Amino acid sequence: MKKVKLYKMGYARFYTIVLLIGLIVNTVSAQKIKLEEKRLTPVQTSMSMTRINGKRAVSVIKSPKVLADDEATYVRINDLDFKDGMIEVKVLSRLLPDAPAHARGFIGLAFRINEDNSRFESIYVRPTNSIANDQLRRNRTVQYFSYPNFKFTDSRATAPGQYESYAPIALNQWIKLKIEVKGQTAQLFIDDAKEPNLIVNDLRMGPDKTGAIGLFVDIGTEGFFRDLKVTNK
Repeated sequence: MKKVKLYKMGYARFYTIVLLIGLIVNTVSAQKIKLEEKRLTPVQTSMSMTRINGKRAVSVIKSPKVLADDEATYVRINDLDFKDGMIEVKVLSRLLPDAPAHARGFIGLAFRINEDNSRFESIYVRPTNSIANDQLRRNRTVQYFSYPNFKFTDSRATAPGQYESYAPIALNQWIKLKIEVKGQTAQLFIDDAKEPNLIVNDLRMGPDKTGAIGLFVDIGTEGFFRDLKVTNK
């Protein structure tokens, strides 16, 4: 009799564990996104499929008609909604031959983009700042902004240094970016760093927005993107 009860208890516990594992699997789904033209929509940018350093990648350049900084200048990933989870991508940036003096090799990600591209969150990097001889510029290697009402000029005016940080990166090299988003918090990890290179605890669009993901560049930059992976939670 005791053996039967123990057996039933063991089976019930096993069944509970299986259910919990199933719930975890169903709530966390990692997806490798194949970057091909039919899956991509340029927004105030031009794009092309290319190979660089032996790797297949998407090349993205900001439209010269867009003169302002921190605008909706990215390639949007079609049919992909993102709220909370993780975005991983490898990026490489070069300065264009006609890049202006204030070009920095701007490259990064936009996320939670709304349907008409009028609102989104973004984190990007400025590779040239990382090796500048000016410490203030170095401190501005990584940048968070929220479009349209919280660009880098706004954050510097209201909270200097809070939405920027340093990271050891450079032009013409592959950089792995990983952004973890949960509610109103986003953390950026560069090149598999164990600790975040930037923490944003107050995403300006709030904790509940859902939207698309974009491959972001800014002025004077040719940006290359590959190995995009998205984990929704």
